[in-house]
Amino acid sequence: MENKPNMPPIYIVSGGKGLAGHTIVESMLIQYPDHKIPVVIEPEVSTQEQIDKITDKVVEKNGVIAHTMVNHVARRKLIDSCEQKEIRHFDLVGSMSDYLDTVLDMKPVEQPGLFRLRDMEYYRRVRAIEFTMMHDDGQHTDKIATADIVLAGVSRTGKTPLSIYLAMFGWKVANVPIVPGTPVPDTLFQIDSKRVFGLTISMAYLIAQRSSRVNRIHMNPNTDYIDRRKVRMELDYAANLYKKGNFTVLNITNKPIEYTANEILTILTERFGSDKWKLDEEHH
Repeated sequence: MENKPNMPPIYIVSGGKGLAGHTIVESMLIQYPDHKIPVVIEPEVSTQEQIDKITDKVVEKNGVIAHTMVNHVARRKLIDSCEQKEIRHFDLVGSMSDYLDTVLDMKPVEQPGLFRLRDMEYYRRVRAIEFTMMHDDGQHTDKIATADIVLAGVSRTGKTPLSIYLAMFGWKVANVPIVPGTPVPDTLFQIDSKRVFGLTISMAYLIAQRSSRVNRIHMNPNTDYIDRRKVRMELDYAANLYKKGNFTVLNITNKPIEYTANEILTILTERFGSDKWKLDEEHH
């Protein structure tokens, strides 16, 4: 069967981006291979003026409207305009919305794009975790300027678990090990110091943590790794680097990861504001 020329366009009218309506319409049209029906998205519609312009255009093109207006008032205005101008229209959300209003006995928030925002939040967290894994333990230090948070510290100060914990909340974290005798990447001192946190710890607690690891992996117990003098030198070396870079120093002795993470987020909120995604856009 041949397609007819000049098929009437379908206008998808939405208070948001129109992606949900477009998906529904396209999932129907795909059942009609090689169709020639134009699909036009009219996003972010909320005013009577916008509705009048769109419906006038639809009349001129002899088209139809499929709409996903979650705002009751705007939906009513659009339906009234369609009926006055004898436009065939398909309400893709209204009946379900009315049903949910009744069943749940509550009013919806009527904010367009919430589903898309939820998806964006999910994918941001996934990207944050991927970024954090790629920048763990000094990897790709040339790219740490794109991190929301940079952690620095000697071995066994909990950099990796703290990084992953923060990433689960959508923060892109890089961590840099501090090892005497190993040059610290120049980029650590070139990025915004207000986003760099130097982790420190009491010597006794650090030696206890390292001793546990030595026993667990059967290392030589006489290693410099747990030698008090060497450990003291490591901590002093790290402290001097933190001072040089004007980094924020956090003592993580006997503190759970959640506490330290909250401490970091509180400091960042005070410095930059509460909208981390806005910060993400500005710095990246």
